[in-house]
Amino acid sequence: MHSSAVPSRSAGRALTTLVALAAALVAAFVVAPATLAAGGSDGGLAGKRHLTEAVRAAFVEYWRSGERDLSPGLERVVDYWFRYHVAKAVIAAILLIVLVAIGVRLWKAFLRGGGLAAGRRVALASAGVLVTMLALFSSVIVMANVQGAVAPLASLLPMLADGATDGALADTLAQVTQRLADAQSAGGQTPPALQVMISDFARYHVAMAVVAAIVAVVLVGVSVVLWKRFARTESSDRRTRRVLGAFGVLSVLLSLLVMVVAVANTTTAADSAPALLALFEGGW
Repeated sequence: MHSSAVPSRSAGRALTTLVALAAALVAAFVVAPATLAAGGSDGGLAGKRHLTEAVRAAFVEYWRSGERDLSPGLERVVDYWFRYHVAKAVIAAILLIVLVAIGVRLWKAFLRGGGLAAGRRVALASAGVLVTMLALFSSVIVMANVQGAVAPLASLLPMLADGATDGALADTLAQVTQRLADAQSAGGQTPPALQVMISDFARYHVAMAVVAAIVAVVLVGVSVVLWKRFARTESSDRRTRRVLGAFGVLSVLLSLLVMVVAVANTTTAADSAPALLALFEGGW
């Protein structure tokens, strides 16, 4: 009895440690990125209001410059936003690994818990479902932040049209929208700054298309493994077959979903100007 209890206590301590680590990572994801992204002169960009004000002022300056290269103010904001997304992506990726480790332990405990009370089994299954959903959410966060890090300028653009706009910003957005519309309808000349935005917006969608394609391949591979294990599992082991079957169906559905995301982003990247116009018109 004593020898079998020791591994159980050890497993419990390991699970507790992983849960504590996951909680710490969630807190770090909320608090740390702004601090990690801020350099000596970028501390004032922390906080949505300060960042929005900074990017709006810098964008007006950039548009008025008429240059292709980013203005110093906009380059500062873009660099900060890149570091911010990298920090978030790294933390979310570590959190994903921890959640997967927790989920594996919970589902293994559920499958091996034939002698446990019904309430205990329900608690294990419920915890396993919750951790699985959190892991999926973390995956989406990783994907989104990788996309933002690859194309930080495009990732900042929604802040320009989000909320009330007036004065210089409203005039600038009207000019951008008009030049985009002219380029679409009459093939007019595209200003250098607008060319940069269109290019970065295309890169933004290419990034998600690539990431989604990679995730789709991984999910297809996981699905194949799960269904093979399902086929090899004896029909008498109904609990294991139900779990494997549920995860097999989930992986298939998720792979189809991310394939749709990959195709949609590929299509947008191939002709990004209309999507950019929709963003500035408030329909993106």
